[in-house]
Amino acid sequence: MSHLRLYTGIFAALAAFATAQVFVEQAGGLPYWTAFWVIIALSLVKAVLVAWYFQHLKWEPRSVSATIFTGLLAAIALTAAAAYSIL
Repeated sequence: MSHLRLYTGIFAALAAFATAQVFVEQAGGLPYWTAFWVIIALSLVKAVLVAWYFQHLKWEPRSVSATIFTGLLAAIALTAAAAYSIL
């Protein structure tokens, strides 16, 4: 029963973060870069939660987790660079 409670809590957190992203996107009064970094931070938290629990990285060796998180950081850096080049 504890796994059900854990995964339900993570699902609720993911839904809350997704709702927060929609609110940030719809809030027209935020400066572009503020909204951008808030959405990036929320996306990072969601990606870590999904990878850590639903893809079972929590129970994998540290080297596998480090490889995955290095790729995640590279993806974030590329996204930031792409957003910068648009402006």
